[in-house]
Amino acid sequence: MTNGFRGVLIGCGFFARNHMNGWADADGAEIVAVCDLDRAKAEAMAADFGVGAVFTDAAAMLAAERPDFVDVATTVEAHRALVELALAHGAATVCQKPFAETYADGHAMVEAAARADRPLLVHENFRWQLPLIELRRRLHADEIGAPTFARISFRHGYDVYAGQPYLAKADRFALMDVGLHLFDVARFLLGDARNIHCRTQRLKPEIAGEDSFLATLVHQNGAISSVECSFWSKIAPEPFPQTLIWLEGRRGTLELTFDYRLRVHHGGAVEEIDVEPPVPSWGERPWHVVQASVAAFEQHVVDVLSGFAEPQPSGAHNLTTLAMALAAYRSAETNATIDLAEFVAGGAVS
Repeated sequence: MTNGFRGVLIGCGFFARNHMNGWADADGAEIVAVCDLDRAKAEAMAADFGVGAVFTDAAAMLAAERPDFVDVATTVEAHRALVELALAHGAATVCQKPFAETYADGHAMVEAAARADRPLLVHENFRWQLPLIELRRRLHADEIGAPTFARISFRHGYDVYAGQPYLAKADRFALMDVGLHLFDVARFLLGDARNIHCRTQRLKPEIAGEDSFLATLVHQNGAISSVECSFWSKIAPEPFPQTLIWLEGRRGTLELTFDYRLRVHHGGAVEEIDVEPPVPSWGERPWHVVQASVAAFEQHVVDVLSGFAEPQPSGAHNLTTLAMALAAYRSAETNATIDLAEFVAGGAVS
């Protein structure tokens, strides 16, 4: 390791294993303790990854270990208390998405980071997926001209509830789970949005929240994007967990298709590039695009701690993405197009 930043993990659930594998790959970081309310989960995680210290109380762990950074990988209802606790102990903090259930909680965490003068990052890994990074690179290299339209699609029928059964019980599901990822992708590619209009559906009868949505965004640069998600699509072969994108510019089109093919339409011709990410040594298909992006994001955290990079995304940046998801719910409830600046300024975010 080049720097040896000492970190701790809070939350030893399903996705946290990807976090731990990513930290093991990160050059310059080491997880020295793990914490979970369920001691058996924490002990199993520690044993699997060679971590020496196990806790069930986050405050006790922070006092004992005095880490450089904290990775909060719990479910959302615990985020604010744990993030504020970590920052109060002077640790740079990484928070799993969704960042918060309410805008007020998200804003409070951002303010706590400002007071502590410590980095606060949100574990938003879609923007760290290799296919999306290459698509953005080509867009910013002006290969297709100024963007005018994008369709961002995440439709599948994979059983996400098997590994994360709590998702079936969430009153707000698709928008707060994958919707946040997709809205961040829209911002990553096209910049911030002015307004949003959204429709939601609940297609699987046994679940509590919406499992499908369609949102349209008007971006500040005039581009329009269509953002769609479904957990109930019947497709063969199953595309999960790939995000498919059609992005039109004034001189051409970028197309991210199934099986990680990036097609560049320009000048009456089509160039096709393979942008499939490598499978990490600890990973497996079809999860590898997600697993590789987790490792890339966590290496970025080390770069931030080393002073080589600014957080992508920071808590402050992700607060706008959270507002987009909350505004999408308001739009679906009222059948109205929501002006995002007015939504936030009016205190209507909840």
